[in-house]
Amino acid sequence: MQTLLKHSVLVLNRHWAAVHVTSVRRALILLYGDHARVVTDDYSTHDFANWRGVSRFMNTVRKIQTPSFQIAAPEVIMLTRYGKYPPRQVKFSRRNIYTRDNHTCQYCGRMPARDELTIDHVAPRSRGGKSTWDNVVLACVQCNMKKGDSLPGEKGLKLLNTPKRPHWLECSQFQSRPDEHSLWQKFIDNAYWNTSLQP
Repeated sequence: MQTLLKHSVLVLNRHWAAVHVTSVRRALILLYGDHARVVTDDYSTHDFANWRGVSRFMNTVRKIQTPSFQIAAPEVIMLTRYGKYPPRQVKFSRRNIYTRDNHTCQYCGRMPARDELTIDHVAPRSRGGKSTWDNVVLACVQCNMKKGDSLPGEKGLKLLNTPKRPHWLECSQFQSRPDEHSLWQKFIDNAYWNTSLQP
């Protein structure tokens, strides 16, 4: 049960926009304190008492056992009063670069051991390249050595993905990443497409 309580829950503001990721434990505290509602597949919302009742009839979800009842672990919650859109800046860090590139060499597509991955400057620093989101990618040691101080095309290499600043949800500390059929996807897609782009 302790592991389940640490699983991630997507948090929406009262305008149904994704604003945060929290744990099942915190989500249930917010729900019990009447600060949030559970959101289900049909976009209905449930307060604590209602969710507790609905949980009895849910056979395909993970449940938390208390001394007197079982309650389903929510996947998405909506805050009842919070309507802001907090600024989300993704820190330019080694961990976030690895997360963005999915621990995958962006030239050959391999997923080697962590110590066989390097951070490569697409336009080398020796040629004026900067350490920015749109100029760094993960590269395996072999591809990095092959590329050296050249541009990828000069060595016959091609990027699998164009490097860019990731959306904050990509770099959230997920305990378990939701799959593409998850309820999260409806709101993550909304967050991706409706977030204003930086000039």
